[in-house]
Amino acid sequence: MALDEATAALLAQLAGTGTRPLHELTPAEARGLAAALRGQQPLGPEMARVRDARVRAAGGTFPVRVLVPGERPRGVIVYYHGGGWVLGGIDDSDLLGRELARRTGCAVVLPGYRLAPEYRYPTAVEDSQAALRWAADHLAGIAGAQVPLIVAGDSAGGNLAAVVARRARLAGPAIAAQVLVYPVTDCDFATTSYADPDNDLLLSRDSMTWFWDHYAPDPAARLHPDASPLRAPDLAGLPPAIVVTAEHDVLRDEGELYATRLLKSGVPVTHRRFAGQMHGFFTMTGVLPGSADAIEFVAAALGQQLGDELGSCPALADIA
Repeated sequence: MALDEATAALLAQLAGTGTRPLHELTPAEARGLAAALRGQQPLGPEMARVRDARVRAAGGTFPVRVLVPGERPRGVIVYYHGGGWVLGGIDDSDLLGRELARRTGCAVVLPGYRLAPEYRYPTAVEDSQAALRWAADHLAGIAGAQVPLIVAGDSAGGNLAAVVARRARLAGPAIAAQVLVYPVTDCDFATTSYADPDNDLLLSRDSMTWFWDHYAPDPAARLHPDASPLRAPDLAGLPPAIVVTAEHDVLRDEGELYATRLLKSGVPVTHRRFAGQMHGFFTMTGVLPGSADAIEFVAAALGQQLGDELGSCPALADIA
């Protein structure tokens, strides 16, 4: 299926700005561009409570923001932002976090894990695990009860969510579900979805190479399951997974292969490939209609997996 009209129009608009490709920018230049784009975002839904805090991790601290949509949240979602471990932060993911909180009825914790190249692998992993422990320790304060704890993330954040979910299998805390939105699961650039020129869009093979080079420049380090979770030898016993992939995405194949491996390991998986969508669509709330559809899908699937009424979705028949 071709890109949907809204996505094609957005790409045409971005092409008209004359901005250099990401892989030709320095991290500072790329962050400046991302900040300029963020300034155009609308304000998100009002929350009952918003709290900023700092979490201690090896070698320093990092910020977290807690978004609480109502007095009795049904769960707590720790949401790791995307950006290739180099870009992004709490302010970039605030709008999406508010939408997820509103739609799911869950409180959302946004960790501002430290970024590469200033802090290379495995700092983002260690920070992400510290954020998960912090959320677990503060569940009652956030939600007023010991509600389900969920990990989630998009792209590089999906990578981190998958990694901490596997780490928590042995070390805790207990995780009720993992939500992986077009996650980075491997360092292999030779997949079919990487080779398809129709997928070389907002995220390209060159830009993913750029991200990996800043995050984990040592090729051997990239092979570790904490960097490439698809390479973990055992995925049994992990929490139920909701996996979102996009049809026109260089990361499509590795995300879907990870979902298949989870399923073959006995992990319940709810997966949907969103036709006509590109990498990044999930976070473009208010810009791409596909974002609202995907958030609805995640809310409904999360409600089913947790056995409550978090949401309903007319597209559940499309789940594969």
